[in-house]
Amino acid sequence: MMRFESVIGFALIVAGLWPLHAAAQKYAAIFNFGDSLADAGNLVVDGIPEYLATARLPYGMTYFGYPTGRVSDGGLVVDFIAQELGLPLLPPSKAHNASFHRGANFAITGGTSLDTSFFEARGMRHTVWNSGSLHTQLKWFQDMKPSICNSPEECRDLFRRSLFIVGEFGGNDYAAALGAFLPVQKVHTFVPHIVDSIGKGIEKLIAEGAVELVVPGVLPIGCFPVYLSIFLKQQPEMYGPRSGCIKDLNTLSWVHNALLQRKIAGLRKKHPSVRIMYADYYTAVTQFVLHAEKWAHLWRLWRQRWRLWRWWRWRWWWR
Repeated sequence: MMRFESVIGFALIVAGLWPLHAAAQKYAAIFNFGDSLADAGNLVVDGIPEYLATARLPYGMTYFGYPTGRVSDGGLVVDFIAQELGLPLLPPSKAHNASFHRGANFAITGGTSLDTSFFEARGMRHTVWNSGSLHTQLKWFQDMKPSICNSPEECRDLFRRSLFIVGEFGGNDYAAALGAFLPVQKVHTFVPHIVDSIGKGIEKLIAEGAVELVVPGVLPIGCFPVYLSIFLKQQPEMYGPRSGCIKDLNTLSWVHNALLQRKIAGLRKKHPSVRIMYADYYTAVTQFVLHAEKWAHLWRLWRQRWRLWRWWRWRWWWR
């Protein structure tokens, strides 16, 4: 999934999240939460586990030239956002001797929306690899506050001028249930719990002073190579005739996203002074699958732009 995850950067354009670059001078910082789609190295800050292939080449080879802990060969969505907003790449929140005054990345590989206790209560402890749920990451955020602001008033002022990215969350929650070989119909019963947990996380950030938040939906998991491999050579009617993806699993993603958008709509009414933006990864990635040839030239242009930005940053650093 290395190249696939880097390509998700285009999802922000297709999802209508752009032009965030128009607000380049607006945000003082970015605070990001999520899973492996956004982990910039939290999992490997204190050492690289032997089993972790993503901390070794070829991961990181495209842009950084070395593994950074990103589950990608290059940049992540949050890297592209920071670039567009004129902010530095967010340091992993667990990084030592890093400055977090321009933001922090709390995302960690294996992150879930729900706490581990939810899965343990349903006999799925062996299938969930939860190294930091959304609410655990929010605790890390709380613990960081004294290092970035001197008073509650100063914190609220900073957070009012910051962008908060909450997710994507849900992919690993569903992976745990599917890994336990639960019927898809049973997995659907988890959707309200997962979405409610995301909603509670958003409200915790609003209570801290956040007024601008981006909340991505889940990707079309029926197109994931891991699930296509597991269900290889099953009944032809399981797969979409154009996409080749597993229809029931994509329906699960669609239901999650529909409930998440309904949750966001309710939070907008409850907090009218807060802007909550939904990022539609599902539609964007589906378009990549259906029309790969259409996006190939944009991908090449984006890579060129990223290289130019890296060159400019290097030149500025050494001047």
